[in-house]
Formats: sequence, C-alpha cells, structure tokens
Amino acid sequence: MTNPATILEQCDTLMLDMDGTLLDLAFDNYVWLEVVPLEFARQNGMSEDEARELLIAKMRSLQGQLDWYCLDYWSELLDLDIVNLHRDANHRIDYLPGARQFLEQVVAHDIRLLLVTNSHRGTLDLKTEVTGVVQFFDEIYTSHDLGHPKEDQPFWQLLQEAEDFDLRRTLLVDDNISVLASARTFGLSNLLAISKPASDAPVREISDFASIEGVAEIAVRQG
Repeated sequence: MTNPATILEQCDTLMLDMDGTLLDLAFDNYVWLEVVPLEFARQNGMSEDEARELLIAKMRSLQGQLDWYCLDYWSELLDLDIVNLHRDANHRIDYLPGARQFLEQVVAHDIRLLLVTNSHRGTLDLKTEVTGVVQFFDEIYTSHDLGHPKEDQPFWQLLQEAEDFDLRRTLLVDDNISVLASARTFGLSNLLAISKPASDAPVREISDFASIEGVAEIAVRQG
C-alpha cells in the first residue's frame, strides 16, 4: 500500500480532491442535511424531518452520478436557490487541519499539482472566494467540465488525455472510496484515502486503501 512518508519522492503529479480532502466536509454536511431540508420544509408545508427524509432518499438514488453533484439539478428539482443557501452559510467553509500548510509546502517543490473534484463550479467558486484554494494548483479539473463524475472511467480517460500523467508516478488523495476504486481500475496505483473528511465526525475505518486522517500526514521532502 502507498506509504505517505515516502510517496511524494516517487511522484511527478499529485492529484487532490477538494471537499473532504482539503476542505472540511462538515460544511457540506451542514448545508445538505440542515439548511436545505429546513428551507424545503418551509416552502412546502412539511416538517423538517419529512423534508430531510425525502432529500436523503433522492440523494441515495443518485449517489455517484453527475446529477448528485450538480447544484443546477438540485435547484431545479427542489425549486430552491442552492448556491445562495451555500453562500448564506459560507462562514462555515474552512480548510481541514493542516491542509493549507500542506499546500504551501507542496507548491515549493517540483511536482505538478492538480485539483480533481466532483464539486460543481458554483460551490468551487464560493469556496475559492473564502479560502483561495485554487491558487495553489497548476490546473483544476471538475467532473462537470469533463462531463463525467470521478466514479466513472471516462473521467479518468479524459483527464489522461488532458494531462498525459504517468500512472506509476501519480498520487491521488481522496475521501471518496468509490472514486479511489475507479482510479485503481483505470490503473493508478498510488492512492490514499482520507479517513477524517469532516472535523465534526469520527475517523472512519478504511480497509481497501492506505489511509491517513488528513493530508498533513503526507511527508513533503525538503530541498
């Protein structure tokens, strides 16, 4: 399994997920499990619990599909301004512990740094306003730009066409196990799972991939 103490010494390209890898997933969980159900309940004359139950059921039916990550889809389906609901809670957006410092260290070294995210451009832009996260990256790739979620093989095929990365000298760090499995199927062997994607949730047990609590555990060589 990938060793976080040495892996960057063997890589030319580092691919990082955003939500749950660099930025605290507690924000997204709060918006989708608290803010959106409350507003949907208000507008539809139902209880917050009923609204949450309906929303979770719909999300489960779409999990891993592009619509699951699409704010435009949810705005139309629920007749809510989903981007604005995110914006109203933007004081909760933050880096995971040590993530910004890790990025500051990595950019000082000769490695191509890619943000590879399922995030919709609406939330990507909002989170960039708050954190400046995209400033650290050589390039940003979103599932919506490529037309496929990271869970699907065409995403990786299109990404390889764009970047021509070496499968053996590329590291992907992600909190989504399905995404890591898809990347492994494509041929990436250097994979790290984030076991604590949300600061307000316990560490997850991960058996299929080497795991770290956060990117700060990845050693960045000096010089």
